[in-house]
Amino acid sequence: MILYPAIDLKDGQCVRLYKGDMDKATVFGDDPAAQARAFAAQGAEWLHLVDLNGAFAGRPVNAVAVEAILAAVSIPCQLGGGIRDMATIGMWLEKGLARVILGTVAVEDPALVREAAHAFPGRVAVGIDARDGRVATRGWADQTDMQATDLARAFEDAGVAAIIYTDIERDGAMQGPNIAATAALARAVNIPVIASGGVSSLADLTALRDCGAPLNGAISGRALYDGKLDLAEAIALLKA
Repeated sequence: MILYPAIDLKDGQCVRLYKGDMDKATVFGDDPAAQARAFAAQGAEWLHLVDLNGAFAGRPVNAVAVEAILAAVSIPCQLGGGIRDMATIGMWLEKGLARVILGTVAVEDPALVREAAHAFPGRVAVGIDARDGRVATRGWADQTDMQATDLARAFEDAGVAAIIYTDIERDGAMQGPNIAATAALARAVNIPVIASGGVSSLADLTALRDCGAPLNGAISGRALYDGKLDLAEAIALLKA
């Protein structure tokens, strides 16, 4: 399993939200590139970036910060938030992103996901964000009636590189991940699944690693910033 340190961007700063609420943002730094370098220095193999403003605006908003991160580190980065057309997908991949994450458009325009996955093999992931198992879109502001598992299965034959599954009620809450739901999703599809939301301790990572489902990795943010999770120690645990 890979541990993906998260850098969530709001107004050019590194923040963490509480359960996806933009009005409940904690600022952890105003130099995203420096944070990226710090994670890389501690042994991170990937970075998980989110343009929070972009997720609501439907277009890139924190592009300057993302480009600074890409210039600062050599490890691969994946980005979600505000990526909703082929032009934006192509733009980001040309700028050096290893992978783009498509969330809202996976629900609203699934044909675009298929087109992008075909055009950029191995470089397109689907972000599935859910409350009580139902998918939310547009920065988690809009709730749908679609089940997360049904959405994931819809892309089984699309060639997407990964599914990032976030339990919104656990995100930023430091209450542990929804292991049962994440494992169930991973068992339901052949696409690699990355767990997100609530990963805040070595015990959480151990539980995900040993859940019996083929998880690709886990994303953690607040716990790394708060010092409750040591990145180097966590990486070593997942490699053991």
